[in-house]
Amino acid sequence: MQANLAAVHSRIANAAVAAGRSPQSVELLAVSKTWPADHLLAAALAGQRAFGESYVQEATTKIAALADLARLPHLEWHFIGPLQSNKTQLVASSFAWVHSVDREKIAARLAAQRPVGMPPLQVCLQVNISGEASKSGVAPAQVGALARAVAAMPGLALRGLMAIPAPATSRDQARAPFARLRQLMAALNSEGMKLDTLSMGMSDDLEAAIAEGATIVRVGTAIFGEREVPV
Repeated sequence: MQANLAAVHSRIANAAVAAGRSPQSVELLAVSKTWPADHLLAAALAGQRAFGESYVQEATTKIAALADLARLPHLEWHFIGPLQSNKTQLVASSFAWVHSVDREKIAARLAAQRPVGMPPLQVCLQVNISGEASKSGVAPAQVGALARAVAAMPGLALRGLMAIPAPATSRDQARAPFARLRQLMAALNSEGMKLDTLSMGMSDDLEAAIAEGATIVRVGTAIFGEREVPV
């Protein structure tokens, strides 16, 4: 685990330097969905702090299992999967970030269900940047309206955009959708928003994402190995 994390951090640093950026400007989010708590513990003991989960029940079980381990510093939990209305309450009370908001209804439920006393829930809007029928996400043309609605909701802090582009066959092809996402965020900021997060790039394409401005890369396979069967 230590070696895998070191290798990923090296890739991030090299990609950032090649893009003229500081390696510290890119955060590594370990995508831990389907992996049992002992794998997350090993990653945490190796220095990883932020974990991404997609299945609500599985995630809350792991969050509880790791919450009281005195030898661990605070872990940060990010929800990155499709979110159904009947799961928003658990997400609102258990996570620090949600990367997959793509409907005003879901955002409103998260805002209403965020417990009083907790910091605002950090939110990214998921954009269907490649226009794939099989993928979740708001259409690029509708991002502005959704962003304005979410930004006005109490209990939420709109931070930026997330995307999972279609697989690419070349570095230039991989960069194109990431560039479009970056341009969408720049357009929102030109309207007065103060977004600072581009959640994009995974094990196979993190270099292309970092070249286009990714601030969070979501990496699972390169850290944990080939994914186990979902629970």
